[in-house]
Amino acid sequence: MLYFDNAATSWPKPEVVYETHDRVLRQGGSAGRGVNQSSLRAGRELFHTRKALSRLFGIASTERIVFTQNITESLNVGLHGLLQTGDHVLISSLEHNAVVRPLEYLKKSGISYTIVPCSREGFLDPAIVESNFQPNTRLLCFTHASNVLGTILPIKQLGQIAKAHHCLFMVDAAQTAGVIPIDVEDQHIDFLAFTGHKSLSGPQGVGGYYARPDLVLNPLIYGGTGLHSLTLEQPDIWPEGMESGTRNIPGIAALGAAVEFILHEGLPNIRSHELQLMSILLEGLEHIPEIQILGPRDINARVGLVSCVFRNHTPDSVALELDRCFDIVTRSGLHCAPLAHQTAGTIDRGALRISINYSQAESDIAALLAALNTILGGSM
Repeated sequence: MLYFDNAATSWPKPEVVYETHDRVLRQGGSAGRGVNQSSLRAGRELFHTRKALSRLFGIASTERIVFTQNITESLNVGLHGLLQTGDHVLISSLEHNAVVRPLEYLKKSGISYTIVPCSREGFLDPAIVESNFQPNTRLLCFTHASNVLGTILPIKQLGQIAKAHHCLFMVDAAQTAGVIPIDVEDQHIDFLAFTGHKSLSGPQGVGGYYARPDLVLNPLIYGGTGLHSLTLEQPDIWPEGMESGTRNIPGIAALGAAVEFILHEGLPNIRSHELQLMSILLEGLEHIPEIQILGPRDINARVGLVSCVFRNHTPDSVALELDRCFDIVTRSGLHCAPLAHQTAGTIDRGALRISINYSQAESDIAALLAALNTILGGSM
């Protein structure tokens, strides 16, 4: 199988991820639940993963890194925990439903939001962001890169704008964490949401967020924390007070192993390999007349994914034939991001998305292009 759906879930993982998950699952233990050796070992796994993430994201206070089950939960924690009645939020026209749907729900509580339009290629003009500020704007919530167009947004500029307007800045790093450098201090990020199973190369079921140390945030879930069990109120202690219930220790430990792998390989090397593969992929797609490429042509302006539509084929039919006839996995549809498809002009049909992985080689790209040529009648 050739796998090109890494923007949904990356595969395969580094071997150390599988090994760590198996080891920790076999050793047992539940962090913060007792003073026995297995519990203490599990606690150390959490600590090591927080430390690795703090190095990756430039975070000084590791206790402000909280684990969740995915980035959707992380974004919900931020949106529900930070916003109050009367607040206004700015988002882009590239946002995932993990941002838009919570905001739609929060409209019932008197919270409003404005969608700042991006260009058809996904570029965002910071001046347009500034022009949409309102007196009650409290939060800027932007994706770091579109999961449809691949376009990278200027989050450092957006962070500077938020700071100048005394607003909070939330970043959805689903498509960039582990490939594009992120530094919460340098980029003025107050709340960073990430997931483990995409470009961070960890397992499914693990995500998290970072919240600035002085940020007051209400938990999304209340319950047992392993601390201050006598009190009936949720303890205001980070990170335990934000992590009620038993945590996915094997998954979190495996995520830590994945982050250590990324740190060892180096972001510049990972990004360089991604750009090399993307250059070959885009050049090959441009030589197939049936294909229309979405997003920027400059590979430096995008992450390792490209979406496309076809003149005489539907995205679903091409994805199905790639899967059934060539054992090649891609992703067709709206990608849980209708705003991005409205921006690209593909809301009526969706698109076929091809997303790459650090483990892939030029020969994998060549095989994909050959299959597309066969399906679409192009010429190499």
